[in-house]
Amino acid sequence: MSATDDEIEDSSAPLIEHLAELRTRLIRSVIAFIIGMVICFTVATPIFNFLTEPLCQVLAQRGQDCDLIFISPQEGFFVAIKVSLLGGLFLSFPMIAYQLWRFVAPGLYRTEKGAMLPFLVASPFMFVAGAAFAFYVVTPLAYDFFLGFQQFGAEGEAVTPEIGAPLSVVFQGSAQEYLNLTIKFIVSFGLCFQLPVLLTLLGKAGLVSARGLKDVRKYAVVGILVLAALVTPPDVITQVILFVVVYGLYEVSIFLVGRVERKRVEQLRAEGVLGEDEDLYSFDEDDDLGDEEPEDDTKRP
Repeated sequence: MSATDDEIEDSSAPLIEHLAELRTRLIRSVIAFIIGMVICFTVATPIFNFLTEPLCQVLAQRGQDCDLIFISPQEGFFVAIKVSLLGGLFLSFPMIAYQLWRFVAPGLYRTEKGAMLPFLVASPFMFVAGAAFAFYVVTPLAYDFFLGFQQFGAEGEAVTPEIGAPLSVVFQGSAQEYLNLTIKFIVSFGLCFQLPVLLTLLGKAGLVSARGLKDVRKYAVVGILVLAALVTPPDVITQVILFVVVYGLYEVSIFLVGRVERKRVEQLRAEGVLGEDEDLYSFDEDDDLGDEEPEDDTKRP
């Protein structure tokens, strides 16, 4: 056997070990998810009743009963499955995050482990905060807006048009459609609240800077406005709330990235890499000056 074949076998052995480790972590994560899903399936009805509270509160304020219907025989089963999937993901997320950490941690230095661990803790916390904000603040406003298109009189009587029979347009919602819309709100706001975690992690990796985030602030405002128009109903109040929250998170991200950069500057100064009057942007300014073309003396009058 040649030396080249020996090198190939030696390099393939760690790869096989990593794949085996990845398989083990994935199997444990899937088992945890299935267990959580089964647990939530047994209590799917109370979970669904809890998720209908924003709608029921809005209907109660309008003097209506909180009734949802199944428009197909299998809809009730699929509603229970979706509730189980959502609940199983919430219950198993700590186990999934732990398995991910156990797979990644051996390849990190001690300083890198210390840097990554706070983000793993902050990420689920921020997602839950965003989901709670969507459930308790945004969702009631959204359903109040949607239900405002019912056709009722001031005392609850049907609106009678000038020509034709009396007309009454009443909400008779599908349980599955309501659940889909509520999950959309919860997931969308949960992901939006990941913005500080993501940008701070990128800043710690040196991929973004506080000055760069400030320079693209006007583009971020446009992007947040587009996001608010896509993930919220056509209600100005709800869109303004989402814009204010996400833009506030963007400003918080700038502050956190700037804090990371200040700590990095202090460390580099302690190591003697940077002088007392230098910062991380000094090298960029030098590069910009170096990129300028020298003035041609022959072109002078």
